[in-house]
Amino acid sequence: MATGPETLARMRGITKVYSRGGQDVRVLDGLDLDVGSGELLALMGPSGSGKSTILNLLGGLDRPDAGTIEVGDTEITRLSSDELAGWRARHVGFVFQAFNLIPVLTALENVELPLLLTPLGKKQRREHAEYALELVGLKDRMDHRPKQLSGGQEQRVAIARAIATDPTMVLADEPTGDLDRASADAVLDILSRLVAEHGKTIAMVTHDPAAARRATRTLHLEKGVLVEQGTTSHA
Repeated sequence: MATGPETLARMRGITKVYSRGGQDVRVLDGLDLDVGSGELLALMGPSGSGKSTILNLLGGLDRPDAGTIEVGDTEITRLSSDELAGWRARHVGFVFQAFNLIPVLTALENVELPLLLTPLGKKQRREHAEYALELVGLKDRMDHRPKQLSGGQEQRVAIARAIATDPTMVLADEPTGDLDRASADAVLDILSRLVAEHGKTIAMVTHDPAAARRATRTLHLEKGVLVEQGTTSHA
């Protein structure tokens, strides 16, 4: 079943239950959510409300206990584990709060990592990685290792890594959580530009009101249920 032209991802009736301390915790409870193509969606809410779980499900890192998830014309909840891994490599770029860069690799080598799963040759991989670093303003730091970079620069390398394969979606979990205000604003500038100038679709979990103000749409969760929706015009 294909989605409409303005909807990139569609979650319907999503339930997710985790076992914690011998008890079942219902993190998502029949959630319905659409992610529009070319939007910067912010997911907000208290810890444990299900925000990161939504990202993990959208990105195929986890599976729901009930419900369906479609991204483009693919119902990812029907894919096998191997099919899901292949789909994820082609369609999803991840950005994490802790950057998750490999310390012994240069910025360029870190950005090249997801490209190793593509049919690109060595020269093409380098060109793609250099272009991604240029988009985040770090082409002049491509030979630096993470220890030689500031936290803000590390996160920008992580964003370059996420977009190097030209994914369908970028999923960012607290991308400004470990950054000072100036570095956080620089990262938000990049995410906003990726949407406005390059047509990327980004879903972002955040506790940062400044990050939410950059979003084209903000959704609030409480105990796995959407409770409020807002829109802005700052993408």
